[in-house]
Amino acid sequence: MPDKNVRRAAVSALRAWSKGHVYAEALVDRHSRRNSLSTADRALLNSILLAVLRNRSLLDHWIGMLRKGKLDHETRDVLRVGICQLLLLGIPDHAAVNETVACARSPVRGLINAVLRRAITARKTLFSEREKLSPALSFSHPEWLCKRWTKQFGAEDTSALLAWNNEPAPTLVRANPTAPTALDMEGCERLSAISHPGYYRLDGPLPSAWTEGGLVYVQDPSTRHSVELLAPQAGETILDACAAPGGKASLIAAAMNNKGELLCTDSNERRLPRLAENLHRQHISIATMATFDWTNEAPSEWRQRFDAILLDVPCSNTGVLRRRVDARWRLRPEDLDSLVTTQRRIIMNALPCLNRGGRLVYSTCSLEEEENELQIKAILSAHPRLELIDSQQSRPFRDGFDGAYAALLRAGA
Repeated sequence: MPDKNVRRAAVSALRAWSKGHVYAEALVDRHSRRNSLSTADRALLNSILLAVLRNRSLLDHWIGMLRKGKLDHETRDVLRVGICQLLLLGIPDHAAVNETVACARSPVRGLINAVLRRAITARKTLFSEREKLSPALSFSHPEWLCKRWTKQFGAEDTSALLAWNNEPAPTLVRANPTAPTALDMEGCERLSAISHPGYYRLDGPLPSAWTEGGLVYVQDPSTRHSVELLAPQAGETILDACAAPGGKASLIAAAMNNKGELLCTDSNERRLPRLAENLHRQHISIATMATFDWTNEAPSEWRQRFDAILLDVPCSNTGVLRRRVDARWRLRPEDLDSLVTTQRRIIMNALPCLNRGGRLVYSTCSLEEEENELQIKAILSAHPRLELIDSQQSRPFRDGFDGAYAALLRAGA
């Protein structure tokens, strides 16, 4: 398959993404299969697509400096793909220009060629000019979100957060304690230990035998806080209410030594097969699954049934924008209000399912106070018999891994 198909696939993926409702990761899979891309070409497609989405505003600013006048949407996407290769990915000039021009429609190939060659000539000027841009434009984040973070964290930490979000996310894995055989994590040259016990950084592609055998699970250390606060015990009956794709559920089951009952629910029935497959691969034998939307009242048979509940609720994802690169462009200021309402409804419907003295952990992958500390404050005010035992907040610019929040509540006896 000629290499130029990678650029064509990248442009087609960007056009599909711009129409909404398709996430970047799914587009890489779809267009890799559609174009029968090799492993190397799939990796190149992934690099180009994610780099364009991470730097969309900056690329458009550069395009505006290099070519005055209006551009149709597809031509702009071709230029984004080309300039991204030249200025951000370090792909050799001849390959970036020739293959990008070749993937464009015939009528605009001359324009594409001229603009890309102009970018090569102006490379130093463009890099120098970038230093004068606002952080929102230089790091391609919505202006409203940058202003919000600056108010909350200060200018220095916000700049560090923006820079963090624009770096490619490493592949982090954790050893699976429920696997019947263990991978020699310390002795594997492709794995390097990080500052969190049981978690490792993987260099290169993830071997399918590791995941198919349930030896490792791809997971950021930030996810462990909620399960550690929950402190699952063997023999307990526990609910993971928003369980798909199953990373936290497998941690819960491992802490229970695969003994007890673990009910995993999710509002989307289509996510259950993947959840079931992930738990099966992780050698989890105590989990049952059900489709349920916790914005509704729980069935009577679940009332006062659970010793502990994990609510990993839908959220703004502002703590994981490094990994979910297109989420920054989907989020709107008004979304926070609706998310807070949904989260509170989920909490209120889950609370009656706790046993007396039971534990509930509320968690998000958000950095926003409304979804975290202020949400818990409102719940405690509405339920004076609830007690806040502990909470954890990770922030990328401070802790060096994904942002997440978790709070442990205990019901009155």
